[in-house]
Amino acid sequence: MRQEAWHRRGQCGKLVCMAQLAMTSARWDELTALLNDEQRLQSEYPKVAEYLDMATRLPGTGDANTDAAFDLRLVHFMTGGSDVSSNPYWDIVEPFVFEHEGRRVVNGGRAEGSARLAFAQMVLQATYAYAIPSPQTIEWISRFCADLPIVELGAGRGYWAAQLSRSGLVVEAYDVEPPDKTKNTSFPGATGQADVWHPVNDLHGFATRAQVADHVLFLCWPPGWGDTMSSEALTSFEESGGRRLIYIGESKGGKTGNDAFFDALTARWRLDSVDPHFVSWWTEADVAQGWVRK
Repeated sequence: MRQEAWHRRGQCGKLVCMAQLAMTSARWDELTALLNDEQRLQSEYPKVAEYLDMATRLPGTGDANTDAAFDLRLVHFMTGGSDVSSNPYWDIVEPFVFEHEGRRVVNGGRAEGSARLAFAQMVLQATYAYAIPSPQTIEWISRFCADLPIVELGAGRGYWAAQLSRSGLVVEAYDVEPPDKTKNTSFPGATGQADVWHPVNDLHGFATRAQVADHVLFLCWPPGWGDTMSSEALTSFEESGGRRLIYIGESKGGKTGNDAFFDALTARWRLDSVDPHFVSWWTEADVAQGWVRK
């Protein structure tokens, strides 16, 4: 079944797909062998197998070539490791980013996206990060930080921390449930994928470290729905003398942050910069903002 589906999705043509991905013939042969071996794919890359099984049952964009190209990129970058990409998340979604109502969103060229792309979003967010770290956003953060080190709280797998570190910034990442040390329901472990992309310490490590006044606080998709994590992190940062904050998430009343967090920003902080090139999933309303203390 998967072999037949793979060939159907490959109707865009071997040479076209290879050109789009700058893929060698040897890599194409590796992928073909993997996808033709049901047992091996399930054993070595169960999340990729799950995606391919589900994708055949879900409506796509309506353009078979677009859907085929997306599936190929997902398989290639999720199974190729660091040999094929240092930022696989971006490399998977980048060709499917379109302008929509003044925003850059991953929607495959359709305002309403597709059920297949929505399922891919769930897979990629659990594998990498909830927000998409495009190279332009990494550059924007680097400019905002002006060489100051970063402390990221709620770092998840440390995927953003890894991208920022590669850009030359010094990043310390912390999470209440580091995925390589304990069970994290937002970032579950699976064979064939990295538990973390950058060292992620627990909150005990954060509590015992030195003050962070000379750092930039980075909060990327802090939990919402009344969770106090974001407001507590901001209060602690303020008390230490911190003056620069990067926030990636939705506005007040959205899926990220709590009311106290946004109230504190309004009362004691000034919005200094917004990334105009930030890329979001079409289903989300997140933004990238740089704040400075009033």
